[in-house]
Amino acid sequence: MPTVVIAVVLAGLVVAPDAPAPAPATAAMLALQLLHSLPSARRFRDRYGHWTLAAQAVLLPLGGPAGFLGASVLLIAPRRARWPLFAGVVAASGALHTADLYACLNAMGNALCQGLLVFALTRLSDLRDELAATRGELAARSVAVERARVSDALENALGTALSEIIRLASERRPDAVLERAAAARAEVRRAPEPVAAPPVPPPGDLTPRNALPIVVIGHLWYPVIAVVYLVSVGPPPALLALYIADVVAVVAMQAHHVRPRPPGVAPRRAAWTLPVQAVLAAAPLLSPERPYPQLMWLAAGGILIVLADRPRWAWPLFTAYVALVPVTLLARGGSVLDALLWTAETAGGAMMFFGLALLTHLVYQVREARMSLALLAVARERRRMARDVHDLLGSGLWTIMIKADLATRAPTAPDDPGDPAAAGGGAVDDALDGVVAAARRALGDLRAIPDDAGAGLSTAGELESARDLLTAAGVEVSVVWPADLAVPEPVDALLAIVLREAVTNVMRHSAARHVLIEASRDGDLVRLRVRNDGTGTGPPGEPGQGVANLTARAGALGGTLTARPLTDGRFELSALQPARVGGDPDRVQAVAGS
Repeated sequence: MPTVVIAVVLAGLVVAPDAPAPAPATAAMLALQLLHSLPSARRFRDRYGHWTLAAQAVLLPLGGPAGFLGASVLLIAPRRARWPLFAGVVAASGALHTADLYACLNAMGNALCQGLLVFALTRLSDLRDELAATRGELAARSVAVERARVSDALENALGTALSEIIRLASERRPDAVLERAAAARAEVRRAPEPVAAPPVPPPGDLTPRNALPIVVIGHLWYPVIAVVYLVSVGPPPALLALYIADVVAVVAMQAHHVRPRPPGVAPRRAAWTLPVQAVLAAAPLLSPERPYPQLMWLAAGGILIVLADRPRWAWPLFTAYVALVPVTLLARGGSVLDALLWTAETAGGAMMFFGLALLTHLVYQVREARMSLALLAVARERRRMARDVHDLLGSGLWTIMIKADLATRAPTAPDDPGDPAAAGGGAVDDALDGVVAAARRALGDLRAIPDDAGAGLSTAGELESARDLLTAAGVEVSVVWPADLAVPEPVDALLAIVLREAVTNVMRHSAARHVLIEASRDGDLVRLRVRNDGTGTGPPGEPGQGVANLTARAGALGGTLTARPLTDGRFELSALQPARVGGDPDRVQAVAGS
């Protein structure tokens, strides 16, 4: 659509009733402008535009449209020189048409407005493509910002807490460790606060808001030039006043219709401004001297703009309204050629303002989609980090709480080292040493969360930690783990997280006396099972998101996770995972076309 709109607008700008066949310079200028403005020729413009811009400058004194040269200057010239050169093109256009005041002002007005509008059409089309192409970049940049924000928040809240836990454990204060770990764990259960901060578009973009001045300047040209022309013609004062009022009213309503606005939002009071504008713009066709169709392409463009969301109505009404031009001209004795040329000029002019509004609408949509995609990526990243905080830090803090609780319940060391009760003091030291080790591991997990929570995790390390924690709590542990079990790092990290969450759940929700940890491999499938007794008799705990998080993690790598009570009164958490990432745990391949 942008290519068609730009091509129609450019062709319409070279059609004039007083010049049925474009001059050679005009035709050449049009060909060069197509190379500068069409989206498909953008690479050519970027590479050879300075040469074709120079060619357009040579064609200007030969009769080429100054508006095309002005638009090309804004598109190709160095940024600092664009607007001074554009002003020079407008002034040069006036200097080439000094026959009378109207000719001079009309030439300068055409150069100004056509240059701005062609530039805006081209740049908005470019911007639409640029924004669509960089949606992923903006999403990645937004995710990086969110990661940094959450990382700082976690470091300030939980990093400080873990450092304090290490200090308290070193001071042999298990009660304080338990209290601080419980507070930190409550913090972990809260997701990071969302921050709605739509990304800022790159500088230099021609945004819908920045397109407004171009629209305003383009509309100011019409009443000024029209008034100068009407004064030069010299109609009766009453008729002159009527003409001027008509021009001002039509232009004001058109400016209202083309003002940038969100997609799907019609201009206010368009139900009466559009028909009134159409009638006022067509009224000069019945002028006593001769018909004036110039205002009609403003109203014709308004029809397409206001009814853009109703194409079944817009295009038939547009066609019927434009058809008033040839019908009226022929009825008043005009030639067929004049009728066709005036019709083409009306349609081309209408498409110019419709194209500007359409591309502004499309850019708005792409910008909104781009920012929505970035915000969605941020929301997903926030959920991912909240899940990692729960799965990794929640388990680590629970381990700290268990070991601190063991330390508080162990007897303290007596004054006499030979006393048999000294073994109790050793248990306290061992438990608090375990607290320090768990806190340091949690700090490492905390700093890995913003980038890759699974980095550095392994089933071997988690298996050793699980055995140590369960044994310290008085739980008998049986491990069935093949020595040759080897899986890719992402799968190994996932199984490590599953094992960590399973052990945490055993400690929180059961009074287990025996736990079985079993891993097996069958071809491309790896299964991890954690079974425990003592279900239904453990300490009550708040329901968490652990199983849901693990299910999402397993599904992301093509696996499945189940948590269920067994008939013998035990509970089982089982993960079935393809040994290669992206495999199919059910061994059922997708059917093409399904």
